[in-house]
Amino acid sequence: MIHFENTRYAAKMARIRAGSYARGDFILADAKDANLSGGIHAAGLTRNPQGVPGRPRSRTEFLAQMRGLIVQDKIDIMLGSAANIEALAEAGAFDTSPVAAAFRGNEATDMWGGIRGGRYRATASLPHRGADLARAPAALCLYSITFNNDAAADARTLEAYAAFRADAEKADVTHFLEVFNPNLDTGFSTTETGAYVTDCICRALGSLTRAERPAFLKVAYNGPGALEELAAHDPSVIVGILGGGGGTHRDTFELVVQAERHGARLALFGRKINMAEDQPTFITWLRRVADGEVDAAEAVRGYHADLGTLGLRPDRGLDIDATITEDVLRHAAH
Repeated sequence: MIHFENTRYAAKMARIRAGSYARGDFILADAKDANLSGGIHAAGLTRNPQGVPGRPRSRTEFLAQMRGLIVQDKIDIMLGSAANIEALAEAGAFDTSPVAAAFRGNEATDMWGGIRGGRYRATASLPHRGADLARAPAALCLYSITFNNDAAADARTLEAYAAFRADAEKADVTHFLEVFNPNLDTGFSTTETGAYVTDCICRALGSLTRAERPAFLKVAYNGPGALEELAAHDPSVIVGILGGGGGTHRDTFELVVQAERHGARLALFGRKINMAEDQPTFITWLRRVADGEVDAAEAVRGYHADLGTLGLRPDRGLDIDATITEDVLRHAAH
């Protein structure tokens, strides 16, 4: 089992918990667990020397990409499926790295949207756990839940989470908790969704002793009000944000800026990194944004300039890529 006590993640978390957070302590995670949400296409597409997308990546290519980003040493956590983290560990990828390894501990049905022909997201999320914690490849894992304002479905979700926590304690595995927005149409506005999810989180954590609680949260960004409310309610709960859809690169950089400003201390991005024209270059600029070295607009221009230097064609022109397209980010942009 890969432990995380001597990683950069552990050092940053200690400072955050101690109330001494400073710019540079913001934690970045690459969520390379897409193979648990879909099939062949989940790992993304290969790119030719000019950066043009091609065929789906093989697992071997995906693992090589993960290892390259560990070696780059800009991220703080590399998250993957149990099988892929095990493969990387056996290859020695984490032996001397300050990057923490983490694996996904469950994959509820609302994650299965990448299956070709699948209709799983049309029904309320049901709990499912494929990983065997007794065989955990790392001491840190992610567990995700989704509340849908459906008493029966939400009760099953919470009961499954309770069973997971008991197994995690036996296996000496620390978890962090991802809480998705409802996967069904609740009729809520963005503000109402934020309030609903925040209240569900507070209720779920209210019964947990300190030993049972997650190391941190991973939630959707539902605007500054919802994030500030959640982060301020209980200072012992460290809040991170998830990436969500693709969007423009300005959306991604802007999400980090706004999330950090309003109380988040982590960002865990999957699709936003995996779809980048050049992932190491993109992560370099993401790190600079998180550390407060550049703003979101500067990062987009810098990233495009670097793509040009590498001879890679961007997926979007600079004018388009520099635009904020997500409403929740546009309304709060400075």
